Amino acid sequence: MATAAEGLPEAGAQPAKQDPVVETAEEAKEPAEADINELCKDMFNKMATYLTGELTATSEDYKLLENMNKLTSLKYLEMKDIAINISRNLKDLNQKYAALQPYLEQINLIEEQVAALEQAAYKLDAYSKKLGNYCPLLLLPSSIAPCKEVKKDKVNSSSV
Repeated sequence: MATAAEGLPEAGAQPAKQDPVVETAEEAKEPAEADINELCKDMFNKMATYLTGELTATSEDYKLLENMNKLTSLKYLEMKDIAINISRNLKDLNQKYAALQPYLEQINLIEEQVAALEQAAYKLDAYSKKLGNYCPLLLLPSSIAPCKEVKKDKVNSSSV
């Protein structure tokens, strides 16, 4: 029991006052010369790695831009070829249209003449109907009576 009681304060005894923790300062020492050299080498190696990565990224960006410019140049060449073909085809069409132009003008002239002929036919038809109403027996070869008399007889013959 003596061993168990040694670690515990006695019931009647007061706890011992603890001394405040006092920190002691140590003198700042400069690292050894070899440590500084190693740290500088390490820093320079890491900076070199960082700068190499940055320059590599920039180089890759320029390569990407170069490839994009090459593709764009190829696309422009394709568009140029398409434009040349379109221009050539348009010239061919204009030449064919110019060759057909006299025929188109003749078709327009014939169309105008047909329209004028059609109007003349309508006028002739209207005139012949009017003339037939005025003098119907003129159309018959055996009639020799004047038209005015025929008109009077027409009224009589129409009632028959």
